Parts: sequence; C-alpha cells; structure tokens
Amino acid sequence: MRVLLAGGGSAGHTSPMLATADALRRLDPATEITCLGTREGLEARLVPEAGLPLEFVPRVPLPRRPSAELLRTPGKLRGARAAALDVVDRVHPDVVVGFGGYVSVPAYLAARTRHVPIVVHEGNALPGIANRLGARMTRHVATSFPDTDLRNATYVGLPIRRMISTLDRASLRAEARATFGLDPERPTLMVTGGSQGAASLNDSVAAAAGAFEAAGVQVLHIVGPKHSLAAPSTSVPYVVLNYVDRMDLAYAAVDAVLCRAGSNTVTEVSGVGLPAIFVPLPIGNGEQALNARPVVEAGGGLLVSDRALTPEWIATMVPDLLTDPDRLAAMGSAAESIIPLDADERLARMILEAAR
Repeated sequence: MRVLLAGGGSAGHTSPMLATADALRRLDPATEITCLGTREGLEARLVPEAGLPLEFVPRVPLPRRPSAELLRTPGKLRGARAAALDVVDRVHPDVVVGFGGYVSVPAYLAARTRHVPIVVHEGNALPGIANRLGARMTRHVATSFPDTDLRNATYVGLPIRRMISTLDRASLRAEARATFGLDPERPTLMVTGGSQGAASLNDSVAAAAGAFEAAGVQVLHIVGPKHSLAAPSTSVPYVVLNYVDRMDLAYAAVDAVLCRAGSNTVTEVSGVGLPAIFVPLPIGNGEQALNARPVVEAGGGLLVSDRALTPEWIATMVPDLLTDPDRLAAMGSAAESIIPLDADERLARMILEAAR
C-alpha cells in the first residue's frame, strides 16, 4: 500500500504526521510512505531525519480576513494544486492523509481530482480552514479532542511519539532527576513554552523563584532555543535549559507542568498523567484554550490567561499545588483519563480502512 501524508509548517502538523507514519509501518511494514510539505516548514528538516521521502508544494497561507493577499490566493492555490497533482501522479497513493495547514488544501484538491480516498486529521479543538474543506470531501475524519465541531468527525486523539505514549514515569524518575541535576526528593515543576519557548512565561516564573525556594519546590525551566534566562540564585535547584530532546526524561522528572496549550503539549502532558497549569497563547483564534478545556473540566489542569500569569499569581497558587501530593495525584489521574495515547494506531487503522 502507498500512502501520501500531507502536513507541515509547524510541529503541530509535523509531529502527528511522523507518529502516524511510524504506526502505519508497525501495522504493515510493507507500507510505502511519502510525505508532502513545504521547503520553509519544520518538515523540511524533520521528515528526512525520520528517513522518509519528502515532496514539496508551494506554501500558500489562507488569509482569514479580506485583504490584497486574499485576492492573490486563488492563483497561488492553483499552482500548489498543480504541484500536488504532479506528486500524486508520480507516487500513485492508495490514500491521501491531511493534517491541516498550508500543505493539506492542495493535497485534498489533488486527491479529489484523481479520485484517491482522503483521510483528515484535525490537531486542534477548533478546526482550521484546510480541514473544514477536507472534511467535506470524505467520511474519514479524525479529531484530537472530543468536542471538535467537524463534519463526519471521529474522536481518536492526537498521534504522539512512542517515547511519550509508552512512558513509565515512575521507573525513569531517578534517572531523569539525575540527568537534569535535580534533587531526588523535592517536588518539581517543569516550565515550558513549547518548541519555541514563551518570553512571558519565562519572565513571570523566574520572578517568582523566591516563592518556590521558600516552599522547597525545584524548577526545571525550558526557556526555548531563542530565549535566554539566567538561573535564579536559590538554595533549591532551579535548572534552566534552552532545549530538551529527551522529553520522556523531562516528564518523568517532574510532578506538574506550567505550559502553553498547543495540541501536542496538552496531549503529551495530560496523557502521561501530569497535572498542568495551561497558559494559552494570547494570539490566534482561541484554539489553545479550547484544547485544554476537556482536561481542565475533568479536573486535570488549571487554566490561566497569559495576562493573569503574574509573578504574584504564581507565588500564591503554584507552590501550594506542588506541595499537595494528594491533589497532584487526583489531577494527574483525571488528566490521564481524558487523553488517549493510542491515537497513532487508531488513525493508522482508519487510513488502512479508507485505502481499502
């Protein structure tokens, strides 16, 4: 079987695409997988690193508001569709799978033109323009969150890396804490703004370092590859890193996470049973708050706006949470019950069904 996976532009599209590719090969090692992306996105690096062939289409953003760029979009989209048609005609896929974003629209249009079955996977709770279009072309539609309003939707979850979905946090805890230079016994908070970091989170949490020290709470603070932060001088560990490539160890080392609410972050953090303080990105269409809502409503996390995340709020709320093991355990169990960790194989089986 030949599968064309279309996704890219950001980790939110690329990561589930690669996790799905792995699941397809586990289910059927003979599956031939080709990825479709752009030269500008993360996929241009990550897909070849994963050992998968990558074809390119032009990047065509879809403007959400009337503008001069909107008037130019149809012509650009025709060019992207032509490029996608060329790929489809060379690869001859049995099914085309879209993960949203710039790449998916030309892929959906090319698949429909050549009468190739389509599978749509929506990563966010609030569907994007590309997948709203794709969902009108197929009955094979998968979502990452339970209340996503998308035609023909089936809730399967978000495909994530096997190192996370199979993580045994307890068995790795001692190794993880030693790896990051953390005390083996103290309650531990991880702070992360996602793959690029978040300056507002970095500044507010660092400014509350004295409150963490007073409560005996240590911090693993991942500031992002483009950010810098001097580690606060405290008597308990406060570890600052720009990037962590072993997130399984990071999750195993900590008791709770303060983070953004991108789909990958919500799925990984909650799926492994970590209580979270979600701080949605203050720009966009509000999709990050919607991503976190099922976990928060189940009792697995807290939701605070970027504006409200002040050093004073952190000092008042977060150390008390980290030093309440019963509350942490209840929140972790609630989070874990909401988020499935087998979405990669569930989506792969949907793809196989569509191809048949």
